[in-house]
Amino acid sequence: MFEAQQLVFYSCVSPVHMGAGQAIGVIDNPIQREVHTGHPLIAGSGLKGAVRHHFTRTWKDSELISRLFGPERNASDHAGAIAFSDATLVTFPVRSLRNAFLHATCPSALARLKRIAGSTATWAVPTVSEGSAQLASAAILTNQRLLLEVFDFAGAANSKVTAIAEWLAANALPPGDEHDFFRSKLRNDLVVLSDTDFGHFVRNATVVEAHVRIDDQTGAAAAGALFYTENLPPESLLAGLLLASVERRKGPEKDHLYDADRVLAAVLHDQGERHGLHDHLLQVGGDATTGRGLLVIHAATGDRP
Repeated sequence: MFEAQQLVFYSCVSPVHMGAGQAIGVIDNPIQREVHTGHPLIAGSGLKGAVRHHFTRTWKDSELISRLFGPERNASDHAGAIAFSDATLVTFPVRSLRNAFLHATCPSALARLKRIAGSTATWAVPTVSEGSAQLASAAILTNQRLLLEVFDFAGAANSKVTAIAEWLAANALPPGDEHDFFRSKLRNDLVVLSDTDFGHFVRNATVVEAHVRIDDQTGAAAAGALFYTENLPPESLLAGLLLASVERRKGPEKDHLYDADRVLAAVLHDQGERHGLHDHLLQVGGDATTGRGLLVIHAATGDRP
């Protein structure tokens, strides 16, 4: 049983490939998606594995890693004290006639975020009809129309969307001057589409890259070795829960176990030479040697601006 939880946002700095493990259509290496919505996600098991690998490389305290995440061997000794929920999509970058791209979302994605954020999310989820869009600011409209990719939407500013954009800008990204531009863009360029219209973009506007395998003998492209890999685009924003329990070790050490809040603090926050996840960069998924899979992780405070 988990006694503590923390809402965590994952902001994609580079294209991110969390593989689904099976080919669909012409894409040889598709990304993970929810079955019922088709929205991209990052599975909690993949996140936990990436975080453990990151801490193994950066922390000197391997014993603490085993206490928090469970032993690498003899797993029956005790379970870990930390768990990651799936990171589900909050906003998705869509190419726009104005301002290069916009942060698109939909009512179902916002409702799911509000559910895991709890009482800290005091905003209301707007309703949007197909073919229209609700905006945080009317400044991105062209003659009262919103142009996304090759699609034309009737657009209007909505105070509900403005409140959501302000909350996301305050809670989804780290502080610091280096994030000012991105906070401002999230605050001003948030667009809520219908679930149907949003579903089209998340299925058809991802980053698909052609790759070729190199023949070890010739150093040239191997015959018939062309394949396509799908990525979640940069500036995608996802959210999930970090869950913690009291340490589950057995034996004489049980009187010195970390409680759930201390487990969360150990994973999230810097403590001496140990750097936590909060406001730091993490690499997840495949193609690490080509700069893919970079996320900035931010633990939300729930504060309103």
